[in-house]
Amino acid sequence: MKDFLTVADYSPETLQALLDSAVQLKEEWKSGGNKPIFKDKVLAMIFQKPSLRTRVSFDMAMRHFGGDALYLSPAEIGLGKRESIADVARVVSGYVDAIMARVFDHAHVEELAKWASIPVINGLSDYNHPCQAMADALTIYEEFGKMKGLNVSYVGDGNNVAVSLMHVCAKLGANFTIGNPVGYDMPASAIELGKQLATESGSTITLLNDAREAVKNAHVIYTDTWTSMGQEEETKKRQQAFPPYQVNEALVAGAEDNVIVMHCLPAHRGEEITNEVADGPHSRLFPQAHNRLHAQKAILVKLIGPSGS
Repeated sequence: MKDFLTVADYSPETLQALLDSAVQLKEEWKSGGNKPIFKDKVLAMIFQKPSLRTRVSFDMAMRHFGGDALYLSPAEIGLGKRESIADVARVVSGYVDAIMARVFDHAHVEELAKWASIPVINGLSDYNHPCQAMADALTIYEEFGKMKGLNVSYVGDGNNVAVSLMHVCAKLGANFTIGNPVGYDMPASAIELGKQLATESGSTITLLNDAREAVKNAHVIYTDTWTSMGQEEETKKRQQAFPPYQVNEALVAGAEDNVIVMHCLPAHRGEEITNEVADGPHSRLFPQAHNRLHAQKAILVKLIGPSGS
């Protein structure tokens, strides 16, 4: 495990070990702090797209372990424009201990990993969001004590977050259902891979275009913004297609009584989710956001921690 680019790359055993590590590291942090195992280690954070949670959680994860994080803005690097990705990867590899990259094009993070001699972590790409998926799995695992056999329903755009959630569910045995408008599906290749992984774990992948049908028997309802960064020109069109997929009290009432509601944030309240649900008893939005810190700690420890981590 040199890099962390997509959850589909790793065995269920490896992913479960990461979740167990995250739980342990979270308890250690709450009980007085993590050990300074990253003393003198530095994480380079390359950003093509801004993010509150990705930047702060990775930065604080390194600090909690006694390390440091270096923020590199789009203007400072111009990844693939001012300088080739291969050159950036090889230069940065000589300065720091790992790279986290938040990019538009998934091919860019793959190329960074190809040329870097240090670990590369995908902080988000147009294809998937594996660090978010691990925080999501941790949140579900903490709530229910398992993933296997649970029904996880995603409502909304079949985007990068949906892809990673589908794959982590399929790997760990949760049944994944998506309800999305026609024409806003996940990539066919991602769906095919998800079905293959689900077959191996004994879970199911269900594709629907009806939100109410999608959340029947759901233990988890998950949603995301209707318009992601880079899709702003589609805003008006999307605002016409997505209102039936809003996560509101009526939709939540159609799921299991103990259902939890999740959202990777930022939320556009009044669009994909209502205030009543986001701030209501079923909401786990903020524990989920906080779990980005702990899930990413587990990934960092696995990649650059002491031998045997």
